Amino acid sequence: MPDRNNGAAEGSDTEPSASLLQYTSSYGSSAAGAALATPRKRDRRRGIAVLVGALLPIALLIFWQVLSTSGAIPAYQLPTPTSVFLAAIDLAQRGLLFTDIAISTQRVLLGFAFGASAGLIVGAIIGLSRWAGLLISPTLGAFRAVPSLAWVPLLILYLGINEDSKVLLITIGAFFPVYTTVSGALKHVDRQLVEVGRAYGLKRLGLLLTVQLPAIVPTVVSGLRLALAQSWLFLVAAELIASSVGLGFLLKDSQDNGRLDRLFLAIILLAVLGKLTDAIIGLLEKFLLKRWT
Repeated sequence: MPDRNNGAAEGSDTEPSASLLQYTSSYGSSAAGAALATPRKRDRRRGIAVLVGALLPIALLIFWQVLSTSGAIPAYQLPTPTSVFLAAIDLAQRGLLFTDIAISTQRVLLGFAFGASAGLIVGAIIGLSRWAGLLISPTLGAFRAVPSLAWVPLLILYLGINEDSKVLLITIGAFFPVYTTVSGALKHVDRQLVEVGRAYGLKRLGLLLTVQLPAIVPTVVSGLRLALAQSWLFLVAAELIASSVGLGFLLKDSQDNGRLDRLFLAIILLAVLGKLTDAIIGLLEKFLLKRWT
């Protein structure tokens, strides 16, 4: 008959014991308590949260309508919500609006995927290796301080005015928040957790996947959210300078032609799309917390 104690001590990288997962998950997040709530209570809380979150946008829309129709601000400085809506209808009927939205979203998602993946890998290497941190961190810290617009001329020079330069710029923007948060969080993982994992026979990769990453899930998700927001910022920087389609181009074209209604429309669309893509990260967070709690 196999010895249970010996089996637990030997372990493997792919099949850690349930007790180890439970032990590490208590450090990764405190979402387990929320899972104890009944589905009805969770649905009620979610509904209340949606209603409360909608109060401020509705109030801002009403305030905007009052300001624009009362004459307090001239129409050439503040269009009415109705004119912005009609501008959206006009662009949609001409087949331009959805093209701009689709292309900008595609650029953001591609750049975010590449940048976040690279940030996770490099952040893990630097967070787990003191020598890698000493060698790479100073240089990356210097590159992180470079403004987004400073990269545009170089990317256009080397890659031309095409999709590659725009996606690469967004990749740069998404890389640094993930790299920074992951490397910093891994350096501060509780050493007792690491020792417990080693006691169960886990090696470097198993230790990372089973102990260290679950312990920093909330921090990783925060880094991903920052990276996604940064991706939209870098998208606008790319499309403002070197693009003939996209929401950034719509901003610049509207400014050049004095179409304030379209300019407001582009800003609103960027805000809505940013929030919707952030919701994707929220779903990922729920999956990760459910996986490791």
